[in-house]
Amino acid sequence: MAVLNKIRQRSLFLIIIIALALFAFVLDGVIRNIGTPSAKSQNTVGVVNGKDITRDDFLQKVEVAQRQAGASATNNQVINSIWDQEVRKAIMETQFEKLGMTVEKDQMRDVLRTALGGSAEFLNEAGLFDENKLNEFIANLKEISPNPGYISGQPITYSDWVNYEKSLASSALQQNYFNMVKAGLTGTLAEGELEHKLEGNKVDLKYVQIPYSSIVDSTVVVSKSEISDYIKKHEKQYQVEASTDIKYVEFKEEASVEDENVLKEELNALLNDREEYNEGLKTSETVTGFLNTADNADYVNANSDIKFDDRFIFKSSLPTVAADSIFNLSIGQVYGPYKDNGNFKISKLIAVKQVPDSAKVRHILIPFLGSASADPSTTKTEEQAKIFADSLLSVVKKDRSKFPEFVKDYSADTGSIENGGEYDWHPYNTIPVPEFNDFEFEGKTGDLGVVKTVMGFHIMEVLGQKGQSKVAQVATIAKKIEPSEETISTVFRNASNFEIAIGNKDFDAVATESKYTVRPVNGIKVLDENIPGIGSQRPIVRWAFSDEAKIGDVKRFSIPNGYAIAQLVAKHEEGLMSVDEATATVLPIIRKEKKAKIIRDRVKATNLEALATAENTTVKTASAINMKNPTISGAGREPLVVGAAFGLKEGQTSKLIDGAFGVYMVQVAKVEPAVKLDSYQAAANRVEQEKVNVVSSKLYDALKEASEIEDNRAKTQIQ
Repeated sequence: MAVLNKIRQRSLFLIIIIALALFAFVLDGVIRNIGTPSAKSQNTVGVVNGKDITRDDFLQKVEVAQRQAGASATNNQVINSIWDQEVRKAIMETQFEKLGMTVEKDQMRDVLRTALGGSAEFLNEAGLFDENKLNEFIANLKEISPNPGYISGQPITYSDWVNYEKSLASSALQQNYFNMVKAGLTGTLAEGELEHKLEGNKVDLKYVQIPYSSIVDSTVVVSKSEISDYIKKHEKQYQVEASTDIKYVEFKEEASVEDENVLKEELNALLNDREEYNEGLKTSETVTGFLNTADNADYVNANSDIKFDDRFIFKSSLPTVAADSIFNLSIGQVYGPYKDNGNFKISKLIAVKQVPDSAKVRHILIPFLGSASADPSTTKTEEQAKIFADSLLSVVKKDRSKFPEFVKDYSADTGSIENGGEYDWHPYNTIPVPEFNDFEFEGKTGDLGVVKTVMGFHIMEVLGQKGQSKVAQVATIAKKIEPSEETISTVFRNASNFEIAIGNKDFDAVATESKYTVRPVNGIKVLDENIPGIGSQRPIVRWAFSDEAKIGDVKRFSIPNGYAIAQLVAKHEEGLMSVDEATATVLPIIRKEKKAKIIRDRVKATNLEALATAENTTVKTASAINMKNPTISGAGREPLVVGAAFGLKEGQTSKLIDGAFGVYMVQVAKVEPAVKLDSYQAAANRVEQEKVNVVSSKLYDALKEASEIEDNRAKTQIQ
């Protein structure tokens, strides 16, 4: 009981102690988490006007876009494209919400009709868009989800459709928004009159120009403090993102002269017959060489890094470095080895013939199961498709006027249906389907036939042929020019030796001593991808911006065909540009201001002639100057000078004026007012059109500049 009483007496004290302990525990957690990204920041790629761009949604869109782009775009390019798309979407949605703008059902129906009006799936028998067919398609998509349906042969899931509708709705809203802004822009009669006067009011001038170039740059001293003061006065112009500077030496794994000579020897060894020991037969046998082989295709495929191409080609399709030589060979002769597109090659002329330069053809494509043009609606087997194509050919032979009707009813080539199945005049080998190409160029005008290709069966008619030219069939053995194992080992050894040497020596000094080229790269931004000279190198950029990388640190990176050893030179914080960075742009501005002051301080003359004499120059003239295009002949574009001239009366002389290219004194010789018009409506209309034209190019940029955009791509390791 005594113990309990003591506890009760000290309860307030204990509560305070416990509270302090809990506070210390929480505070410790807060301190530990300072600088650590929160769960939200890790899951939020960006925030635009308070709208989150979530990581999962963003990556899903990147994955779809990357799949669509294939090898034509890098992952970084796709990420940047989706980022721009999402930022635009968020910025525009902010505007739509403020204005209460939505896409109503009737407008959405019109939007879908416009977007899908050419899709056969949604057309009725009259060839018109049928909304009921669209509704049935959407309902079916929802029912079979997540399995896809097809539009024009392309798969689309219900989820894809929902996103597609959202995209169309967003585009429609943006169009409405832009149209609404344009509708609010007008050109008033007063603006029209001003526009007319800016173009029509003209003055003739006499002037003396004292060019800034008359003062040598080196005589005008500009201090760092003056540059710093200028930057502070113009802060908005000199804000910069965080950036880093690096320098690197590249160690390239490329074939040496010795490697190339070995390749050429290997190719030359293939030309003639040779004796080789057959391990299986335990005897020597004669191996036919390239010059004597009768089976060129097999020989090329067995010995070349590029497979045999049996097409006949024009001279223009041969490698430029060897086209003349190859085309002038006799049948069976060989030219080479020659270097072309990263390979050493020897080429043999197999055959020549004359073919039309161009042809015009029409066709009906009948697909079959397994053919390249087959889609989910294809049901015919190859045999059934052949029988059907032959039956159509029989009808067409009797009545060629039915060809367009059959194209519309049966052809699977959607790209030519609108043209009655026609492909207008096109050169030899334009259509990359050999059997199709052979029929239209090796036959004659009027030929009809069924041709099987990877696409299906084609009922073809040659409508016309033009010209005749020589084509050649060439067999080429190519060996890719690659570094040998010995060369690769040498490159690795050189890179390693350099990396070790700079551990305790100056980077540039070691490079100079070893005759390596040091490449500096300045101003790298956190989301940059390319490093000049070595292409896409996100690992180098990420390293340069990492907390672990310190100024002077060196790291080796694997790059395509070699290594780059990079050193981190500098890290620049986000904010105001440093004096050194700004000097290139600020120095000429301050220097020009100082030159103007020097000129004004030394000038005592009050008229043109005296000024010209004092400055050892002449009085010049310029005629018909207007405010719309403030250019003075003999001096250049000088808006301030021209503006000052229009403030003078005829015969009046100005004081000194600081222009873009020098200091001026001007005298107005003649004033010619614009002709007065009964109506300024035409000029007002031009002003209005200029305003409207600016909307499309500048409205979004203005909205973006006024938006709050937080970009966390680097922090969330999206890039």
